[in-house]
Amino acid sequence: MIRKTTTIDVKAIHRLLKKHSDRGELLPRALSDLYDDVRDFNVFEEKGSGSIIGACALHVFWEDLAEIRSLAVCERYQRKGIGSALVTTALAEAKDLGIKRVFTLTYRPEFFNKHGFKIVDKATLPQKIWAECIKCVKFPDCDEIAMLKLLS
Repeated sequence: MIRKTTTIDVKAIHRLLKKHSDRGELLPRALSDLYDDVRDFNVFEEKGSGSIIGACALHVFWEDLAEIRSLAVCERYQRKGIGSALVTTALAEAKDLGIKRVFTLTYRPEFFNKHGFKIVDKATLPQKIWAECIKCVKFPDCDEIAMLKLLS
């Protein structure tokens, strides 16, 4: 089941993201940043147990631009459509907000390509670069791939 996140979910999301960041699949996120962005997240909750097995955020940058970030699914639940369901939910939310362009920075371009994202130059995303990337430990040598999807 996909639902909006509550503050009670933040520590579980942090643990999930940390597992992926420890393996180099995601950039690490501070717990305090996750509380700041709690309204950006949707989670996939396991039926019955209520465990958080997936998370994804949609962060609005500008009137027509948003980012899908912090997409993670517990390893044993991967390849079951949970990540795709979370991305689909984020894209629907973006459309409802009137967002025209959604981007992501990823190490898994093949996954986002299946959802209609196309590789773009990071220079086409100045709001992201100057608002957040400049503070990243990998800046300016980012090895993530920028991808963009235009919404109709």
